Amino acid sequence: MDKKLRVAVIGCGRISPMHLDAIKTSEYASLVACCDIKKERAIEAATQYGAEAYTSYEKMLKEVMPDVVHLCLPHYLHSEYAIKAFELGINVLTEKPMDVDYASAEKAVNVAKEKNLMYGVIFQCRYNASAQAVKHAIESGRLGKIISARSILTWARPDEYYSQSDWKGTWDKEGGGVVIDQAIHSIDLTNWCINSKVKRVECSMCNRRHDSGKEVEDTAEGLITYENGVSYAFYCMNNYGYSEPIEIKLFCEKGKVTFGYDDAVIEYDDGSVERAHTTEECTATVDGKPKYWCNCHSRQIEQFYRACLKLEPLEISGEQALNTHKLITDIYNVGGLRPRVKRT
Repeated sequence: MDKKLRVAVIGCGRISPMHLDAIKTSEYASLVACCDIKKERAIEAATQYGAEAYTSYEKMLKEVMPDVVHLCLPHYLHSEYAIKAFELGINVLTEKPMDVDYASAEKAVNVAKEKNLMYGVIFQCRYNASAQAVKHAIESGRLGKIISARSILTWARPDEYYSQSDWKGTWDKEGGGVVIDQAIHSIDLTNWCINSKVKRVECSMCNRRHDSGKEVEDTAEGLITYENGVSYAFYCMNNYGYSEPIEIKLFCEKGKVTFGYDDAVIEYDDGSVERAHTTEECTATVDGKPKYWCNCHSRQIEQFYRACLKLEPLEISGEQALNTHKLITDIYNVGGLRPRVKRT
């Protein structure tokens, strides 16, 4: 392209390679700055990807004035830092969740609308081949209406996951535990497929095994009822022995679907079967190992850039992402956190 978007990344922690690698290979953007309050992390990322290093977000914005800022920050900072960028006329792409509370997330969306700026929220799993195939099958009408759904997530997050972080496992900075940090993706995918307003949310949650992250839940289950009549049951835990692939099931009028991040099996009542599989490997690595299942981050980031360049509409806007954020908020509002009973 003749003119590429000038892009900056704030937050050079564990998720940042997914963004930095996508920018590096982007047709539409070039990296100009990396920012982190930990100087060594900012310098390491900037050196590796050929950009300027900053430890002050405000200084970076004023000196660099990028077209786009990527937010790879602790959850409680997302809306605050998005609004700072919007006030300077800068588009924002933030990691999920939008914030730790709904009011802050909604405020950021409203500011972006007032400033006529792009505000994207990362829900990269929608771009997996499996999710795309399922969404297409639903929208084609061949499956008929969805009758009921369920999702199961059993992952492993040891105590060290929380104890080695200064914000994970806290209500004020992370906003919760397994629901807002891990299961948010499976809940978002299912909610996206059902595509209806929520009528009722029932939920219970507790912390069964984590001592370091004992403020927040490590287990939750619930039933979500939609205005179109669909009932969606979910179960999630991050105290399992290892991280097993998630499973989402949809029971429909003319068939059924089973899918996760990698694979999808779509079975029609006429006996025909469609399958989808994500074949590519993730290029972003941590300690030499793939960071995520595939390059779905890259696909969403490229779509965001095309929207910023007015080449196509934005697919996952802050306004749309509020639907998932409101659902997550409702789950926490009704779930409560039941204490553990210890026997002596």
